[in-house]
Amino acid sequence: MDEPGRVSALGELLEEFSRAQFRAKDVGAKVERIEQRCLELFGRDYCYSIIQNPNGELCSHYPRQIVFLEYESTEDDKHMFESTVHVSKLQDLVHRSKMARCRGRFVCPVILYKGKHICRSATLAGWGELYGRTGYNYIFSGGADDAVADTEVAEDDSVARNGDSQFDKVRGHDIKLLRYLSVRYICDLMVENKKVKFGLNVTSSEKVDKAQRYADFTLLSIPYPGCEFFKDYKDRAYAAEGLVFNWKQDYVDAPLSIPVSMTRHLNIDWREYQSWDLVKQTQNYLRLLIHIINGDDNSGLLVHCISGWDRTPLFISLLRLSLWADGMVHNTLDPAEILYLTVAYDWYLFGHMLVDRLSKGEEIFFFCFNFLKHITSDEFSSSGRKARRKSSQPRDPGLTLEDFCGLKPRDRGSPTSLSSDFSVITEDSPSAFGNTHCDGVDLINFGAQSHAVWKKTHTPSPQMAVWNRASEDHLLQPSGSEARSSSSSSSNHSDVFLRPGSSPLEVPQRRWDTWRGVPTYV
Repeated sequence: MDEPGRVSALGELLEEFSRAQFRAKDVGAKVERIEQRCLELFGRDYCYSIIQNPNGELCSHYPRQIVFLEYESTEDDKHMFESTVHVSKLQDLVHRSKMARCRGRFVCPVILYKGKHICRSATLAGWGELYGRTGYNYIFSGGADDAVADTEVAEDDSVARNGDSQFDKVRGHDIKLLRYLSVRYICDLMVENKKVKFGLNVTSSEKVDKAQRYADFTLLSIPYPGCEFFKDYKDRAYAAEGLVFNWKQDYVDAPLSIPVSMTRHLNIDWREYQSWDLVKQTQNYLRLLIHIINGDDNSGLLVHCISGWDRTPLFISLLRLSLWADGMVHNTLDPAEILYLTVAYDWYLFGHMLVDRLSKGEEIFFFCFNFLKHITSDEFSSSGRKARRKSSQPRDPGLTLEDFCGLKPRDRGSPTSLSSDFSVITEDSPSAFGNTHCDGVDLINFGAQSHAVWKKTHTPSPQMAVWNRASEDHLLQPSGSEARSSSSSSSNHSDVFLRPGSSPLEVPQRRWDTWRGVPTYV
C-alpha cells in the first residue's frame, strides 16, 4: 500500500472506531476492509489459523475472524511447514469455555513470542452471569471497565452447594483452554477482590476462586486503575507524571501479589507501588510482563482486567509495540503498519468503547500511545543490553505523519527501537475521534517537542499515601490495614503529587546513536 493509501486507511479506521463500538453482528464494508487489512498484516510474518466467530456467536465483541498465530513464516517459506494445530479442537475448546468468563470474553491468544502465546480475556464470570447474564448486564450497565459485568455473587454455603458443579464444569473448560495454549502465568489487573453494588457482594478473578481450581497456575495480582481514573489524567492536561491513584477508596482491596522469584532481577521496590505515579506504575508493570515472557520456560501469559477492553488492550498494545521495536514480532511491518494493526486489532476489534470513553473523558486509549516516550530505554528491551547496535544515522526529531508512514523497515534499522524518532499525528480530523474539542491526536510522539492538541483542564487536590513494609514470604504482598475513604467519587480516584517537570506533551531530547537489536537464539 502506498503512502496516501496508508494515511487513508488509518483515517478510515479511526473514523469507524470513533463512530461506534465494534459488534461482530453489525459489520459493514469499512469494517470488512479493516478485518482484511489485519489478516494481511498478520500474514506478512506468520502462518496462522482462524477461530471463526461469525455474527459474534462466540463473543459479540471479539473479531469475527480471530487469528491464532502458529509460527513465524514469511511469504517465501510459508508453505514449507505443516500446521500442527487442530483448529477444530481449538474451536471446540473455545466454544465450551466461553461462558467461564465475563461477557463471554474467553481466553484468546493475540501475540506469539518465542513460541509462547500471550493471551487476553475478561475475568471469570460468576453464577449470576451464568444463570442470568441479560439481567445482570442491565443492572450493571454503563460500559465502564470496572462495571460489574462478571457479577460473581459471594459464594455462601447454599450458593456454593448449588453452583459448584456448574463452576466445576465451565471453569474446567476454561482451564483446559489455558493448558492447551500452554499458559502458566495469569496477570490480574483488577484493583478489587469483591465489589458491592446495590447491596450485593460480588467477586471475581482466579485469585478468589474458593475451590482453588487455578492453583496450578502462577497467579499475579498487579492492581491497576480502571478507565475512570483516566478522567483525572485528562483533567490534568494529559500529565501522567505525579498522578497517583487513591488506594484508600472503599472498593480497592486487592493488594499487589507477585512471587518473589519473579521480582529478584528487576531492581524494583514493589513495596512502594502505592506511591508510584501513573508513569512509574505502568513502566514497572510492563517491565514485569516483559520479564515473565522472557523466562526460560515455554509457558504462555494471560493478561486480563474485568471486561478486558480497557486496561487489557493497554498492556497488550504496549507489549506488541515494545516487542516489535526489538524486532521480536512482526519483523517485516513498518511503523505505520504496526500502528494500524495494534489500533485495529488490539483495541477496535476487541471491543474498546472509544466513543463512550471519550464522552466521559476516560482517555486510556490516548494514554497508551502518548506513554510510548516513557519506554525507550534498554530496561524495556526484550533483547537485552548486549544486543544493542548503533543506528546507521540519526533521524530528524520532528517527523510528521507523512514521514512516519513513509518509513521502510530498513529506515528503522532492522529491527528498530522505540528510541527511534517517529510521530503519528492525525491532522484536521476532530471528527475522527468523535470529540469536538480535539484538534488533532498525537498517537506516537518521539520528537524533541510536540504541541498540546487537546483541551486542558485542572487537577484535583493532592493527597498522600504511605504503606508498610511487605512480609518476606513466597508472595510479595504489601501488608498493613489502611483507612478506607468513604467516597469513591471521581475526585477520589487519584492522589496527585505536584512535582516539577515537563508536560507529557513535551518530550525531552533523546540519544539518537543507540538502538535495540535482536539476540541470536536457537
